[in-house]
Amino acid sequence: MSIQRNSIFLIILTVFFINANAQNTDTSYKTLESITVVSRNLKITEKASPYSISKLDQRQIASSAFRTTPEALMGSSGVFIQKTNHGGGSPFIRGLTGNQTLILVDGIRLNNSTFRYGPNQYLNTIDMFTIDKIEVAKGIGAIEYGSDAMGGVINLSTKENNYSRRPIIHSSSLGKFISSNMEQTSRSEISFSNIQLAIQGGISFRNYGNLKGGGNVGVQNPTSYNENNVDLKVKLRITKQDEIIIATQNTIQHNVPIYHKLVLENYRINEVEKQARNLNYVKYKHINNNKWFAEFLMTASSQRTIEQRSLQKINSTIHRNEADTVHTIGMTSEIISKPTKFWTFNTGFDYYQDNIYSNAKELNQQTNTTVFKRGLYPNAVKYNNSSVFNLHHFQLGRLFIETGLRYNFLKINIDDITIGKIVVKPSALVENLGISYALTKNNFVYTSFTTGYRAPNIDDMGTLGIVDFRYEIPSYDLKPEKSFNTELGYKYTSNETSLNVAVFNMQLSDIITRVKVDGQVMNGYNVYNKKNVESSYIKGFEVSFSKIIYQYFNWTSNLTYTYGQNITKNEPMRRIPPLFGQNKLEWKKGKTGFAFTHVFAGRQDRLAQDDIDDNRIGKLGTPNWNLINFDASIQFKHLNLHTSLINILNEKYKTHGSGVYGMGRAIGFSVQWIL
Repeated sequence: MSIQRNSIFLIILTVFFINANAQNTDTSYKTLESITVVSRNLKITEKASPYSISKLDQRQIASSAFRTTPEALMGSSGVFIQKTNHGGGSPFIRGLTGNQTLILVDGIRLNNSTFRYGPNQYLNTIDMFTIDKIEVAKGIGAIEYGSDAMGGVINLSTKENNYSRRPIIHSSSLGKFISSNMEQTSRSEISFSNIQLAIQGGISFRNYGNLKGGGNVGVQNPTSYNENNVDLKVKLRITKQDEIIIATQNTIQHNVPIYHKLVLENYRINEVEKQARNLNYVKYKHINNNKWFAEFLMTASSQRTIEQRSLQKINSTIHRNEADTVHTIGMTSEIISKPTKFWTFNTGFDYYQDNIYSNAKELNQQTNTTVFKRGLYPNAVKYNNSSVFNLHHFQLGRLFIETGLRYNFLKINIDDITIGKIVVKPSALVENLGISYALTKNNFVYTSFTTGYRAPNIDDMGTLGIVDFRYEIPSYDLKPEKSFNTELGYKYTSNETSLNVAVFNMQLSDIITRVKVDGQVMNGYNVYNKKNVESSYIKGFEVSFSKIIYQYFNWTSNLTYTYGQNITKNEPMRRIPPLFGQNKLEWKKGKTGFAFTHVFAGRQDRLAQDDIDDNRIGKLGTPNWNLINFDASIQFKHLNLHTSLINILNEKYKTHGSGVYGMGRAIGFSVQWIL
């Protein structure tokens, strides 16, 4: 049997023998904690939730040789990571990615109106060292958070300090290295707390060298870039009922090469010269004893993303620079009501306004003249996104019910030099119903029926230029994409064991897709525009399992299968991930621990025509692969040491649709000094 087949067999075997050791395990390993899912501040334990949820916490992130936030999610149940370039990392949930999957940072939308259809790099603008936990809600999220949550929601919560009765100051410094100069990172943090004030801040400097692939791939040059991060979060307890949180997050990356463009598409220069994200927000929370006004929450945010690209073809004298800046102002507010101990609901609104500035210039190096041109998007666009919502949670004995409504309305003002002034006002109404029933204290069955949508954004309507291997032109008559997801699942949870099995079917309609304009070619590329012309379906299953075995060992496994079919074209959907999953065996005793991890993916040769035309995939598809990693750590009073053996088998691999091969055999080492 191959390693991959053995992995599937082990997962199936554990399902049948889930209770084999439940009564006899006297473990010193940390027992499995019940996950608390925060669904728009309606709190419910994970086992009672009628949805499929994955969680990654700070301990799990720190205990492996993850390089970036997207790579930290690699191996998580139901999450597949594609990497267009070394500075990217796009999560697929239920076969969808890009602007069909919603990313939140501390409950604030990272998605803006220029998020692309298909893979993007924006999750990698969140510093992994700032993360406290990551929750992935699959197939849901439109009711809770609005547009884009068709595949699901990734909610990243950043670290924050706790209040203390007496003043306490902590600081730490970390250095991290990966062999062959593939990573050199330093991270410093400081925190202060007393009875009314809690401060957490840090700064990171990261230098990523050229990525060395497995097998005979060797060094992929150029793939190197550098990154700097600064973050600060301040919690202020005003009274026993009132709290304010003020935070800032800042990330900047320089000179990130688009490797496959340089290797496969006749480019001498193709890179993101600057990728920056700045988020500032203020959160206010008030707790009241009134059952109809139990809590009040308000968040005001300002977020700016900057993407500057540099392009030049081989044997061309034209050097093109593109710059897109999106400034987003956000305001969210909600009231939580608790009329009875069986019924909780919240009501609120979300408002986000994107102001988009896009420009381009072309330098003719032969004549030394510069011409200013239209950017990738229309300039000075305003994109207003408003929603009202109402969510309910009922607990009626053994029965748990989640339901809600959201109405979303948009106003988009575009003044395009190629088309003229355009005003677009799309809207959408969505609802959901989730039901979970406790068969016993530890056994739950659940089902859910959820609708989702994605409002057309500026990337859909206003793109003009080369994207992937196409030339796109604007489209302004688009309407929202829609999804309807049905799911049936089973959960078992105890102190030693957890199991989640889910099967799902998602129907997609009015899909916005690129349509080739016959007979038109621009700069050597076929011309496309976007239309609501397709319908598809995605179905599959997920299995995740975790068990404490013997005294110090913990075993976890997960497996995900996704099948997507384009009904309109009668062919497979684009970029559908292959069968994938992870097995992990951990040992922990006191402050010492180690882990063996096996991450795998099957072959994907069930391809759409666009996959075949994509030079990152081609007609042969993507081969299967298996990764074996080893991590070991030890903690002292003021010192933490961690070492990793990465891709021990030196497997040659890349995740389906990626533009770079994954890291080959390497050694990682980190040391953290804590005061």
